[in-house]
Amino acid sequence: ATAGVAAPRLVATIAGLASSRLRDFDVQSIANTAWAFATLAFAAPDLFGDLAAAARPRLGEYTNQNLANLAWAFATAGVAAPRLFDALA
Repeated sequence: ATAGVAAPRLVATIAGLASSRLRDFDVQSIANTAWAFATLAFAAPDLFGDLAAAARPRLGEYTNQNLANLAWAFATAGVAAPRLFDALA
């Protein structure tokens, strides 16, 4: 779903590029990317899967605000990430 995004092809391209570069992201960038796509209400399940995989091994690096933003983004986007949320618990 694009939820009224004016340029869905552009946003999909950005999602793909973000996924391919997550290894270069710091933890705040991972959380911010999740937050941005959740805020857009743009369905990007592959990106969210990649974000969860990138976030999980680095949870110790996140600030409380980053963790809150990450959890909010997944919940708002309606993306199930049980391994990520189990690690957060």
